[in-house]
This record gives sequence, structure tokens and C-alpha cells, in this order.
Amino acid sequence: MRRSSAIAAGLAALVAVAGFAGWQWFEAQLAPVSASPQVVVFRVERGATLPAVARALEAQGLIRNATAFRLHARRTGRDGSLRAGEYELAPALPADEILERLVRGNVRTHAVAIPEGLRMEAIAARLADAGLVDRDAFLAIARDPASAAAYGVEGETLEGYLFPETYRLARGLDPDEVVGALVGQFLRVWAGIEPLARARGLSMHDVVTLASIVEKETAVPDERPLIAAVFLNRLERGMRLETDPTVIYGIADFDGNLRRRDLADETNPYNTYRIPGLPPGPIANPGAGALRAVVEPAETPYLFFVALGDGSGRHAFSVTYREHQANVTAYLRRRRR
Repeated sequence: MRRSSAIAAGLAALVAVAGFAGWQWFEAQLAPVSASPQVVVFRVERGATLPAVARALEAQGLIRNATAFRLHARRTGRDGSLRAGEYELAPALPADEILERLVRGNVRTHAVAIPEGLRMEAIAARLADAGLVDRDAFLAIARDPASAAAYGVEGETLEGYLFPETYRLARGLDPDEVVGALVGQFLRVWAGIEPLARARGLSMHDVVTLASIVEKETAVPDERPLIAAVFLNRLERGMRLETDPTVIYGIADFDGNLRRRDLADETNPYNTYRIPGLPPGPIANPGAGALRAVVEPAETPYLFFVALGDGSGRHAFSVTYREHQANVTAYLRRRRR
């Protein structure tokens, strides 16, 4: 009996030693690979499994042992929670910290600037060039007649509602998430403009459509309220807007040369030289300044404007058509110099 007890005790001790050694090995495998702070961009593909991610981490020298990483994730209940995207990781990070970043979705983001006044096609191209979205997939959503209602805006497409801003976006987002980020920013800005629009009896669609025209007519911020006032005054008097940018928007494959026949084309629904009122929808995506100019226009009787033609980007404004003709003559004279 004594001998049996001694053997059992010895075996128990061996098991304990082996268990302790195993625990030490396991913990060692979760330690940082090295002290190097060198950042490595690591990508988790959508739908990637834990074993595949663990093997990739080990292959890139970010963790010591894929098996230990996988067992640790399961032991802590985080094995089914990895989020897709790009991550900035380093060999100096312990495995638990790497796992936590992948679970939290602390993805790498990229800055992309969307200037005021771009069309949806140009915005899609910028986002695609930055590697943030597939251009065609983005445009399919933006052009879908059902998208406006789905995102909480008004219109036939999302033209006008893809708000110009500098965004920080992660690669690997679904196109609808990228669209949602831009439209969401518009809605945040609109919340401060809506009461002023309502007071003027203007709908969201009216404001965005007119703001897009203002955006295309001037790049000078302090002129926006004057330009908006001219168009609002003309609408109030039943005058046509007669603005080139709307005509251009309605011309497929515009070559940069606006011709007389284009201004006479009554089949172009955006031809404000022939069709009264606002065009069917926005012709670009306006910024906050243009939106606010429409709901807070200048108090002025101006009905006309023309470029000064002096390189400043500014315009000459007038009340009467006779004054406008004189301003046009001055503009043409400057162009001939």
C-alpha cells in the first residue's frame, strides 16, 4: 500500500509539473514576438475564420504560435468576434492585445477629401482611387431610386446628399456603409438648416437643388448669399433661372463647349433657359455654405449676375436687364484683352 501510494503521489507530482510546464509554455506563446515597434498592416478579410487569421498572424511575425492564439481566443470567449478590416499591429504587442484589437474592430482608417460641388460620379471615383469602395457598387446605390427614402432624404437619387467633407474611412466597408457615412453627415448638417428652410416654405429637395446651383455658380464664399438671392428673386417673380450649370448637367458626355443649340434644347429637363422653376434635382453635392445661403440669402433686389472676368472669380450683380447688358459688355471687353 505504501509503495502504491508513493507511486500515485509521484505520478501526481509529475502531472502537476507537466501541467505547470504546459501553462508556462502556453503563457510564453502569448508574449510579444519581439521588442520591435515596427508597424505591420494586417488585413482580416470579411468572413475569415479564427484559424486562418491566427496562421496569418504567425506567418507575418506578429504572434509566436497560432495554436496558442486560437486556444486563448476560445478560452476567453472571443473566438467568434473578429472584425474585418485593416489593422496596424506590431511584434511588440502581446497576443492578447492583438486579439482585443481584432475583436473591437480598431481598424486603420484613411483620409479622403470630398470637395464641394462634385457630382456623384466624381465622388465615387475619389473614393475608389483611395481604395475605399468599388466605384460601380457605390454609384449603383447612389442612383437607385429607392435609396433616397432608405437613407432619409428626398429625391430620385442621392445626388446632392453625398456631403462634401474630409472623411476617415476604413477599407473593407460595404458600399452602403460608405454611402451612409456621407449621407449621414448631410443629415447632421441639415438638422441645423431645416428650421430656416421650413420658415421659408422650402423643402429639403428645394434647398439642396438650389444650393447645388449656387455651389456651381461661384467659388467665392461671400457671394453665395447674393447668388442665392438672385435665384430666389427670379423664382418669386416667375422668371426662368437661365443658369448654364443646369444645362450642362443634363447633357450626356458634355465636351466642355456649351453651344447655342444646347440652350435652345427643350428636351433637356435641366435646361433652365427653357423650363421654368427649379430643375428636377440637384446638379452637384453642395457644402454647408451653399445650403445656408439658400435659407439665409442676402436681402437684395438683384435679378442678374455675370462674371467680372478679371481672374478674381467674382461677379457683377444688377437689378435691371439694361444694367446686366452693360456688365456683360464689360465682361466681354475684358476677355478680349
